[in-house]
Amino acid sequence: MNIHEYQAKEILKEFGAPVSDGIVIYAIDEIDKKISKLKSNEFVLKAQIHAGGRGKAGGVKLIKNISDLENEAKQMMGKILVTHQTGPEGKQVKRLYIEEASNISKEFYLSCLIDRETSKIAFISSTEGGMDIEKVASETPNKIITNKIDLKEEGPNKEEIEKIISIFNLNEKQKVIASKLIKSLYDITVKKDATLIEINPLIITKSDELICLDAKMNFDDNAIFRRPEILKLRDLDEEDPAEIEASKHDLAYIKLNGSIGCMVNGAGLAMATMDIIQLYGKEPANFLDVGGGASKEKVTAAFKLILSDKNVKGILINIFGGIMRCDVLAQGVVDAAKEINLSVPLVVRLAGTNFKQGKEILDKSNLKILSATDLNDAAKKIVEAIK
Repeated sequence: MNIHEYQAKEILKEFGAPVSDGIVIYAIDEIDKKISKLKSNEFVLKAQIHAGGRGKAGGVKLIKNISDLENEAKQMMGKILVTHQTGPEGKQVKRLYIEEASNISKEFYLSCLIDRETSKIAFISSTEGGMDIEKVASETPNKIITNKIDLKEEGPNKEEIEKIISIFNLNEKQKVIASKLIKSLYDITVKKDATLIEINPLIITKSDELICLDAKMNFDDNAIFRRPEILKLRDLDEEDPAEIEASKHDLAYIKLNGSIGCMVNGAGLAMATMDIIQLYGKEPANFLDVGGGASKEKVTAAFKLILSDKNVKGILINIFGGIMRCDVLAQGVVDAAKEINLSVPLVVRLAGTNFKQGKEILDKSNLKILSATDLNDAAKKIVEAIK
């Protein structure tokens, strides 16, 4: 789960990290009510969307006075921002963050993330703040370092922290602040189930202060059930409506750009299904994992999700029955197809527990359902069916 910059900064502040003061507004008339909370005469106005590249898209503005602030806010609120991360459709700005401006002397990059390969917490540090870190790693790898830390109750020790911040070449005062920041990022990761915390840039001001100027946080969806305070920060306006609907039915759904809808149980099998569709010259319209259970209600919800995409010309269901029984799945497919009056070609491949009974249910349904013997056969049939 992603959150907005201002929300990430509230969490940073809660854990003792240095951030500038700011206010969030949802309507222009809130500026007059809230601006007195800030002590600066210069401000930075930031569009709050779940995407990077806001500055280049006109979503970050340095404002010299309050009168200009209101005019710029009017132009930014409601604007469609198109960045390299939003796609061509862009995202509409519905929240603005107004922050006290900083006099920047130096910019760094700092992030903390879960390294799944080693089961450690990785800290990435770079002298090239404010830039795309992937570009830095590719073009100037000497300007970026990675340090991995074991999970432990006491967090990173002094030696580990010094390695993380060594590339910044800080003075003693700054090292003290940076050390506390590293511990804060570690604590947030562990105590809030964050999978990524990115500070870009981390700055040194001309008055020698260390400040987290921009912040991004992602959280583990599988741990949200035990973090209600994080779930409250979810902004549904920033999510795909189909993916929101999928989450209501415990379906793992991601919309793609192809024409063949997929309904599969298991993420690995879903990936293999999408691969073989591409092998036969077509593109999958979605990733959809129905998980270990497939009631009529769940299958119906999955069908509706797939068919909500107008690009879908056919559907491939690929089920390997382990915990899930193929006869239960087949009955769910038949009932759901009748309920929604399915009008696109449907190919079903069943294997595993009770697959013969499942195939029999499909064959006796009087529906135009094509049965497949294996995944290869299923991909061939659905590609042929939509030609």
